[in-house]
Amino acid sequence: MFEGLSERLTNVFDRLSGRGVLSEKDIDEAMREVRVALLDADVALPVVRDFIAKAREAAQGEAVIRSVKPADQVIKIVYDGLVDMLGGETAEPLRLALNPPTVIMMAGLQGSGKTTMSAKLGLRLNRTERKRVMMASLDVRRPAAMEQLAVLGKEAGVDTLPIVVGQSPADIARRAMTAARLGGFDVLILDTAGRTTLDEAMMSEAAEIARIASPAETLLVADSLTGQDAVRTAKAFHERLPLTGLVLTRADGDARGGAALSMRAVTGLPIKFLGTGEKIDALDVFDAHRVAGRILGRGDVVALVERAAQDLDHAKAEAMARKLAKGQFDMDDMADQLAQMERMGGMEGLMGMLPGVQKMKQQIAESGVTDRMIRRQRAIIGSMTKKERKKPDLLQASRKRRIAAGAGVEVQDVNRLLKQHRQMQDAFKMMARDGGKGFARMAGMLGGGNMAAMKALGGGMRPPGLPGADVGATPQANLPGLPGLGAGAPKLPGLGGLPPGLNPFKKP
Repeated sequence: MFEGLSERLTNVFDRLSGRGVLSEKDIDEAMREVRVALLDADVALPVVRDFIAKAREAAQGEAVIRSVKPADQVIKIVYDGLVDMLGGETAEPLRLALNPPTVIMMAGLQGSGKTTMSAKLGLRLNRTERKRVMMASLDVRRPAAMEQLAVLGKEAGVDTLPIVVGQSPADIARRAMTAARLGGFDVLILDTAGRTTLDEAMMSEAAEIARIASPAETLLVADSLTGQDAVRTAKAFHERLPLTGLVLTRADGDARGGAALSMRAVTGLPIKFLGTGEKIDALDVFDAHRVAGRILGRGDVVALVERAAQDLDHAKAEAMARKLAKGQFDMDDMADQLAQMERMGGMEGLMGMLPGVQKMKQQIAESGVTDRMIRRQRAIIGSMTKKERKKPDLLQASRKRRIAAGAGVEVQDVNRLLKQHRQMQDAFKMMARDGGKGFARMAGMLGGGNMAAMKALGGGMRPPGLPGADVGATPQANLPGLPGLGAGAPKLPGLGGLPPGLNPFKKP
């Protein structure tokens, strides 16, 4: 998300950074390019006008003129303006009622992703908030809508209201309220029906359900790929329903991001979540600071740390740390690391959250390290016997040919993977020479689930690279246990690199 806008703004600020003193002409030229970049990203024109007016006024003030690094001050002004546009200083969490069940009503047009988003939200509340959640489908029009929610609920481990054929949406809402109270559920998510376009029947039905359920949260689910149509839909719904927040789906496929940037400014409603993929757990809490950091190419280290903590098997992490502390690292361990990368969003997803990667896109593209390559490596390891995975030194020519045939790759691909494994094994042996202290810290952080400490190590409140951020922090200081990319590789500020052998900037 925001890929095009991020690239344009990065280029603008790179040009400013090369100048010691900024003239009024320099600032006007930069603001003009920022304006064009925002419009190209499909941000609503009134929002762009207001943003540029405030940014230009601030950029021509005394703080910039007298600054030692005026270009950095301009970047900070744009950053602060983006934060303000996206919702201000603090993120707005879900409002949970004091007396359960808390009712969350999902509204939106057909095809916007309400049903999938209901399951994602249910999983998040269950997993991170430790809430007992029930979901109920009120969509009696779309074929198999209720069955879809039941399947997704089973996948997410969230209870769903049993289906009773022939009931109206209002009757289902009443039955769901009763079942949630009697069942002792903390949260009830109501997945309402949509239409392909806005119409009176849909609005009246949604208003009746809201009257019956008195939801603590009424979230509008909008498809970010529809751009300004999503903004118009939000305005229309807000006129008829007491909306409390917005959820944007398919944010990972929206390279422009105009809907996200316009939504808050146009509707006055906070964006609470972003759907970032097809997987059931691909849901990010919306935070203005972190999103503004992504737009300016500063990454989102906190989101990366949260995703690592969410996907990590703590018991396995502790066992791995103890094993690595002895310098032991076999092919099964490597397969686990590759699987972990895939669960966290793959190479593309991880790189999008790392600070400074925007400037290295060309190097990453030329490296050939892709999600497809990671899957191929896992297939190679899967073609080995248990004995071969434990002792890779057994792999002579005939075994390599058999493994390559089983994985559908060339022998040279097997050799490349074995070389990567040796590099990683050697690196872990070197790290183990300090008595395993580094790995003990890793086990304490990841295995212990200390999220407060992990977030503190994730780069602070402001994204690295902005004034006031911890720019000089070493990668290892920010996420212990992940060694750097290796000699000769560019350093990524604010986060440790990939394990040696998975260096995307240096082919083995």
